[in-house]
Amino acid sequence: MSRRVQFSEVERTAIDAPNRAEGTFAARLRHEVEEELGCEPSVDAVAIGVAVDDGVVTLSGHVASHAEKIAAEHAAARVRGVKAIVSELEVKLLDSSQLTDEEIAQAAIHALSWNTLVPADRIKVWVEHGWITLEGDLDWRYQKTAAYDAVCNLKGVRGVRDRVVIKPAAISTAVKAHIEAALRRRFGARKSHITIESSGDHVTLRGAVSSLAERAEIERAAWTTPGVCHVNNNLSVIRSRARSGR
Repeated sequence: MSRRVQFSEVERTAIDAPNRAEGTFAARLRHEVEEELGCEPSVDAVAIGVAVDDGVVTLSGHVASHAEKIAAEHAAARVRGVKAIVSELEVKLLDSSQLTDEEIAQAAIHALSWNTLVPADRIKVWVEHGWITLEGDLDWRYQKTAAYDAVCNLKGVRGVRDRVVIKPAAISTAVKAHIEAALRRRFGARKSHITIESSGDHVTLRGAVSSLAERAEIERAAWTTPGVCHVNNNLSVIRSRARSGR
């Protein structure tokens, strides 16, 4: 025999309060992401939809270039309280931006050759249906990033597949100490809440941070260590009490 449980108005209010607070936070965060997109001059925010679920922001709709897609993702990630970005944006090129794969490949080769941060003859370029694939090996993460940046903003590009691997000439024997020193220089104090694990050329980061920007900066610090080929960024973004209680 089932028994119906009845709650007083006060009890119902207490039960529903967390859900209302979460809904208010999601609505506020969505509004702020939309505002940030609207303030980004390289993005047509009208064509982009924003959804928020527990700090995870999903972007949907279409953009006119791969460069605009990246700009929209970066704009959303700048907003405080965003834990992660799910991008469902589709690149729909304008007629004036349509190029053949051969034209895109030539442009990509020239862009890489003119970039002083990308070593010569280390990257191979493949283009299919407007998608660029980069392959090869480099010594440093910044070189890999520079190669990607050199081609991602080119006209006619629908997307970039980065398959470049890091193969350093030497591996540091004090990886953890190197990263901790870099964090002290950048943040002014030891990040005691961050755990750094190293094994050979692999680094794993664990702990909690207050924003995606802080998460990315800590990962960049790890990549500056000689010999690091892989960084597993397991840092989670947590919502600050000041914001959630506002």
